[in-house]
Amino acid sequence: MATQRTDGMCVALLRGINVGGNKKVPMAELRALAAKLGWRDVATYIQSGNVVFAGGGGAAAAERALEQAIEKHFGFPVPVVVRTAAQWGAFASRSPFRDAEKERANALHLGLSKQLPARGAAAALREYAKAGERIAIEDGAIWIDFAGGVAGSKVTPAVLDRLVGSSVTLRNWKTVQALAAMLHAPA
Repeated sequence: MATQRTDGMCVALLRGINVGGNKKVPMAELRALAAKLGWRDVATYIQSGNVVFAGGGGAAAAERALEQAIEKHFGFPVPVVVRTAAQWGAFASRSPFRDAEKERANALHLGLSKQLPARGAAAALREYAKAGERIAIEDGAIWIDFAGGVAGSKVTPAVLDRLVGSSVTLRNWKTVQALAAMLHAPA
């Protein structure tokens, strides 16, 4: 029987790469860079900067190491958020918006921030929810159901960063599920 590879596994999320031709980070180069850091079982998912890996010396150390390596290699800074396989499994097991998981998997987003969200961030974000968005913060995760679509929302990356208190990166429910599956793929 194949073993599952969640021990020591993590997910790294890069923010703001490969968008509109800016901050180009080819996934093959990103995987090679992660391997040079000593990470094992490195895999990427789509072009938006999702990396599954083993090693890294803990989430905070992995964030710093990858941020420094990206800036040195590519010449520009990229915020990175890392969560453990256990943390990711908790996110992927259930969102606070169960209906959106099935009805709007591309519109339901998990947001993760560099630091714990500021006290009162959920209420402050709801003030910008003018297009039917639902917002919840649970266990350090920011959940947004962009029921009216992301494009017309006033809950923008700049608003998120400012009200949450640190850099936030978002992934839709389909990506959350895909990364969870990658974490549990046989070794």
